[in-house]
Amino acid sequence: MIFPEKLKKGDKVAIVAPSSPVTQQEADHSRKFLEDMGYKVRMGKCTYKSLHGYKAGTGEERARDINEMFSDKEVKAIFCIRGGDTSSHVIDKIDLNIVKKNPKIFVGYSDVTNLNVYFNQKAEIVTFHGPMVKSNMINDFDDFSRESFKNAINMGDELYLKNPEGQDFRVICDGTAEGTIVGGNLSLLTSMIGTPYEIDTKDKVLFFEDIHENITKVDRMLYQLKFSNKINDAAAIIIGDFLECKNHRDPFYGIDDLMKEFFEGLSKPVMYNIKCGHCIPTSTIPLGIMCEVDTLNKTIKFKK
Repeated sequence: MIFPEKLKKGDKVAIVAPSSPVTQQEADHSRKFLEDMGYKVRMGKCTYKSLHGYKAGTGEERARDINEMFSDKEVKAIFCIRGGDTSSHVIDKIDLNIVKKNPKIFVGYSDVTNLNVYFNQKAEIVTFHGPMVKSNMINDFDDFSRESFKNAINMGDELYLKNPEGQDFRVICDGTAEGTIVGGNLSLLTSMIGTPYEIDTKDKVLFFEDIHENITKVDRMLYQLKFSNKINDAAAIIIGDFLECKNHRDPFYGIDDLMKEFFEGLSKPVMYNIKCGHCIPTSTIPLGIMCEVDTLNKTIKFKK
């Protein structure tokens, strides 16, 4: 796996819209935010487009933006402006040869999960499950989230994943394991099973998170992972944040209860309450890198 070059002030970065649209004001604000951080900014054309209210242009247009940003030798990092929907329209139009020849920082999560998995598995580059410009940075880039982001994209030989102060990792199943970390949004991971773009979890550390899903749907998706052998194949499981995923029928049985019941007795390490996902604050995870999970010490370590 190729870990991209570190980012420094004065570098040129790109903003792309691989999924849903934003307003022109939000796009302009996103650009100014990164410029104020000390970067030169190139905007993808689709950051100013909207199609049918839920797509930032056609799949071809959005893929063209991404291909161009990877091709641009001056661009050192590509930041997704937001997630949303329809990254599936883009994935089959990405030019993998361009991506492989021009590895660089690529940051996004949620609907961007499709692209993270694709770039990890097919282009063999490390990507980052981290904050997006409009969705997170403009209004919610608190000190913890900012520090975690910078530490991840500019990491040295190793890096420990941290939670905000007062929030501990919690253990469902004990053990230690090591493997490449893969994953992202649970809804996206399960939606691509059975396609050429499904996630490979063999001997890997599987990470997942989600938002605004009823507990019954989360339950179903967990069993989809199980029956497709994604759970059995994995070396370890780390569970991120599940913001606003509620049980409206029985508020006394929530997501944590479901996770503990589902994974209890599994003969591999399982930890949850990883504050990474749609939560605020949120941590950044480098995907595609070696990861060591230790439930005894409650540590998650990334290694180049």
